[in-house]
Amino acid sequence: MSRTTNLSQPIIEALYSEALILADDVRAVFAIGTREAEIAADATERLAMSTEGLKTTTRMMHVLAWLLNQRAFFSGELSEAQVRTHGTLPPDRGSDRRALAVLEPETRELIAETERLHRRIARLDEAWRSGFAMASPARAIHSRLQRKLSDLG
Repeated sequence: MSRTTNLSQPIIEALYSEALILADDVRAVFAIGTREAEIAADATERLAMSTEGLKTTTRMMHVLAWLLNQRAFFSGELSEAQVRTHGTLPPDRGSDRRALAVLEPETRELIAETERLHRRIARLDEAWRSGFAMASPARAIHSRLQRKLSDLG
């Protein structure tokens, strides 16, 4: 897979669609936790659902906000300077292993999926802010060879 040298509208739109679907899944799972009378769970499980639900929904809101800023940039509603100044993706607060241990496997997997999406977006945000200045390994080797050859000659 080739590396991109900049963000593009199709990349942002694909990620936005993915994030919307994931956010809807998160809402569906953690909305159940707000109906405590319907859940015959113990206090530990309710607390885990509450804390991990808050972290997960916040994570998804941050991802969606970042993507919406990028969409606004591509549509001309925000300048690049505005996005660079105010559109940074906040760091993620990881899940608590003890809380995850009491949740159902499907819920744990959903949480992990949101963490993976956040990491992907964080890598894109960091790369975009650095101007995608990551040199490919082949170019790095080529540059070193050129330096060595010029040192010899």
